[in-house]
Amino acid sequence: EQDITLENHNVPRRVTVSSFYLDESEISNNHWCEYLYWTGRTYTDYPMIYKKALPDTLAWREKTANMEAYVEYYLRHPSYRDYPVVGVSWIQASDFCSWRTDRVNEFILIREGVLVMNPNQQNEPFTTDAYLAGQYEQGLNPYGQIPDLDPSKGGYDPTTGKFKSRNMSTRNVRMEDGILLPRYRLPTEAEW
Repeated sequence: EQDITLENHNVPRRVTVSSFYLDESEISNNHWCEYLYWTGRTYTDYPMIYKKALPDTLAWREKTANMEAYVEYYLRHPSYRDYPVVGVSWIQASDFCSWRTDRVNEFILIREGVLVMNPNQQNEPFTTDAYLAGQYEQGLNPYGQIPDLDPSKGGYDPTTGKFKSRNMSTRNVRMEDGILLPRYRLPTEAEW
């Protein structure tokens, strides 16, 4: 019906995007298997979360090609460990980005002494959003909080630059402290 040679819906134009970081390589099968392992171990009471994270291994199946070996082995066989993960939807990739953000920020807070390592995060794992909202308390290190330098709290004297007492007030890490990393995300169409 349409004469696509005369119509030009895709007008070329110049687009400017802000700077951003991009991974050096694709997410490999090994990374995805770590994500699956963590999800299955953490959400034992909610197996649907693990099932939702499984990639579609039937993406390899074609009518004209014999790709059954890929269907069977591509995701989990050690030979394909460093190959890019295949059969992942946009929603699954976004969930992986959220998971990765939380794991990296959790590692940073453990390294800085703010959190205590907690390998048994059954059904209530660390999330960056919950921590920043002050709702995550199960893994906090009572001696690893950041001193609150707000003079109205009474713990810090800005004139002398010293703490008034040993019972200084503390607070959670905030994004503006520069300790936590921003969210991992998928590139936009213009960035891609």
